[in-house]
Amino acid sequence: MSDQEIYLNHAGTSWPKPQVVVNAVGDAMAGSPRQWGEHFEQAHRATAAFFGIGDTEQLLLTPGCTSSLAVAVGDIDLGGRKRILTSVWEHHAMHRPLLKLIDSGITLEYLPPSDDSPLDLNQVEDQLSKGDVGLVAITASCNVTGDLLPFEEVIELAHRHGAQVLLDAAQIVGWLDLDFAALGADFVAFGGHKGLQGPWGIGGLYLAEDARVNCSGATCELPHSRQKLRPGYCDVGSVDQVALAGLHAAVEWLNEVDRPVHLEPARELISRIEAQLQDAGARCYGIYEASQRMPTLAFSVDGQSSARMAASLRALGITVGSGLQCSPLAHQALGTEHEGLLRISVGMGQNLHDIRAAIEVIRGHFAA
Repeated sequence: MSDQEIYLNHAGTSWPKPQVVVNAVGDAMAGSPRQWGEHFEQAHRATAAFFGIGDTEQLLLTPGCTSSLAVAVGDIDLGGRKRILTSVWEHHAMHRPLLKLIDSGITLEYLPPSDDSPLDLNQVEDQLSKGDVGLVAITASCNVTGDLLPFEEVIELAHRHGAQVLLDAAQIVGWLDLDFAALGADFVAFGGHKGLQGPWGIGGLYLAEDARVNCSGATCELPHSRQKLRPGYCDVGSVDQVALAGLHAAVEWLNEVDRPVHLEPARELISRIEAQLQDAGARCYGIYEASQRMPTLAFSVDGQSSARMAASLRALGITVGSGLQCSPLAHQALGTEHEGLLRISVGMGQNLHDIRAAIEVIRGHFAA
């Protein structure tokens, strides 16, 4: 086992966390229950404000992105329409709840990529123009390749044709400056432990003011009232106060960080790694150049299992992602569903020295 520790799996979870996040988690664990209510409200407001959400009722705090997607898919009102459009790049957390809707008579259809985009926007518009699509459910960025989907264009097209949009923002929150209300998606799901720099166990679901929900088929009206119910605190269980304290500290930390100044150097590091691996004979995957992706690179080496390669690198002190990255659909689209891929993803402020050391180890270990 090597003494070096080079972490290159930030698309899985960020590490190390900012020290203020570590401290906040420890303080919350030791804090008095008398403060829980006040701390919850403060953290809820701060997280909502970070995403441009003025009304905290529109931000449901959840145990993570998986929970957020499950609640959203379960409660979205399709307005009597019977078709849902999704992409081939989805995380299993999105795909699995969508599949369950097929039993209720819903048709799930997969939007294809084009030669130069993860989604063929002409196909998107063609499908929407048929008038029977109730929902477009897509990820903002493929967590395998880092390719960004044209989600802003999809939102505009979907709304033009009366369909709602559910966006899985797990890979972009924290990295991009996002105003959910301005973005326009009806539902946005995210987790706190990746680009947001928070701990595991906390995430959120944003519901636009006019987002349509049916509360899983119930009438959604309180007795003796015409007030419509929306999913809320009680629908996902108690919020993890310790994780929420960490997320609160993380968004306050990010408010002081110029995020584009972090994203561009991270992309540059991925470009360096990609060039070196291609020179060594590795096959790299992705539609866009590294400068247009999230700071993630998926690659394979002929004759090598991604799991065995990841284990070898781990023994040498380098942590990367491997296998299917919980995105079997993406690997089917890439033709890599049998062995999976190695995934390198860099984080905010990643050390250039570490990247150079990692490149040297990877090239030396796997070059033919």
